[in-house]
Formats: sequence, structure tokens, C-alpha cells
Amino acid sequence: MGLESDFNPTQRFSLRAEAYARYRPSYPRATLGVLERECGLTAASRIADIGSGTGLLARLFLDFGCEVTGVEPNIAMREAGERMLSSEPRFHSVEGRAEATTLPERSVDFVTAGQAFHWFEPVAARAEFQRILKPTGWVVLIWNERLVTPGFMGEHEALQNQFAHEKPHPTEAEFSAFYGHADWRLARLPNQQFLNLEGLRGRIESSSWSPLPGADGYESMVEEITRLFRKYERAGRVTMEYETTLYYGRVALRLQGPNQSRP
Repeated sequence: MGLESDFNPTQRFSLRAEAYARYRPSYPRATLGVLERECGLTAASRIADIGSGTGLLARLFLDFGCEVTGVEPNIAMREAGERMLSSEPRFHSVEGRAEATTLPERSVDFVTAGQAFHWFEPVAARAEFQRILKPTGWVVLIWNERLVTPGFMGEHEALQNQFAHEKPHPTEAEFSAFYGHADWRLARLPNQQFLNLEGLRGRIESSSWSPLPGADGYESMVEEITRLFRKYERAGRVTMEYETTLYYGRVALRLQGPNQSRP
């Protein structure tokens, strides 16, 4: 497969764990408010964070007081998360996948996934989430999605697409098929990240699809990132603008057709 494989998504981030931990944005605290109001999240809630990676989403729930089990198949990412959260007694790390978490039946109130659901096999993951969730549990799928606006963000997106083609975001029909109904909910929250040149380069290098040092296109990518930074930096920083999207709902006992979309 070379260094990374399109056919083994659980290994795609092995060489990018450090960049992911250092340069990916965190999730806005307002996420907790949405889940409190809409889903009954409390500090006593037990969370299974699937594809927990370096612990960015787990940190949000730990700071709120929840007990979190991070389920991560990639050893480099899992170890990075364990290091980052080593002082958290309420964090537990296990080797597992969305389709086989190793967690006990009906043991969690929430299943969460940050920047990860698009890597899951949805039918098998859905069955596994139903197994580990309590009867009133929720599945929460979260992304930090870059805004594309004129100026820096638009040019950054063009650069990203040139050097780091990303896996497409799931469609509404795919969400409806996963939840088993079209009554899942969507919340949108603003988010920002302030980056120096090293951070901007690290942010794009954290993408599993971008060229690694020594690979074809890497030097050209670095040159373009540097040019973009010099053009738009203010006081040594550029601002990455995101919209954090939360898809949340309860999974139904019966599946609906994959082509049914929201009304």
C-alpha cells in the first residue's frame, strides 16, 4: 500500500498522529449546551467516543464531567490520545472499531464520533451502536467543516483540494439510512482556529490524503502554504473559520431504505 492505504482506513493516520494532535481544531463548548438541551446530557452521562483518535472530542466531555471510553483502532492515534489524557481518571482507552467496540451491552448513554463517521461501515456500526447504547441513548456525529469564503478560506480550500483530496461528507440520505429514520437533528455552531505558519502547514499535513515529507508534491504543497500564509497573515497568524456540525438522533430498531431523505 505504500505508506498509507486507501483500502485500510484504520491505518491511514498512523504517520499523522502528532500533526493531528497538535494542529486539528477542538470542538466548541456550545456543543455541550446543544446536547444538554436536546438529548439530556449530564455530567453523569457515559460516553463511548468512537474513532477517538488523539482525544480532541473526548476532552470536551471529560471537562464537562462525563466518563468517556475512547475506542480507536489505530495504535499511533490511540497512544497519542492516551498521552494527552493521561491525567484524566475518567478516560478509558480501548482498542476497537466502530463495528466491534469491545464494550458491554447497554453500557453507554451516548455514542459520539468526531471527524470519523465517514470511515465507518455504516450497517455494522449501526448494529454495534444499538448493542452498546442504553435504550434511551443517542448517537452524535460531529465534524468541524471548513467554511469557504472569499479570500483566505477560499484560497485555502483550493490548495487543500489540490494537494489533499478528502473523503466526501455523508449525504442526508446516508444519515437517514444510518439512523433508520429522517427525524435526526442537525445543529450548526461557529468555530475558529488561529494558526501561525507551522500550524497552517501542520493542519493540512494532518489530512490523511495530503503528501508526506519526501513524497511527490510535498515540497510544492509547502511552498503554496507559505505563499498563502504570507499573503493573509496578520500579526503572524491566520484565522481558520469552521462550522461545527452536529448530527444527533436515536437509532431506530428497523432500517429504512437508503434513498429516503429528510422531508
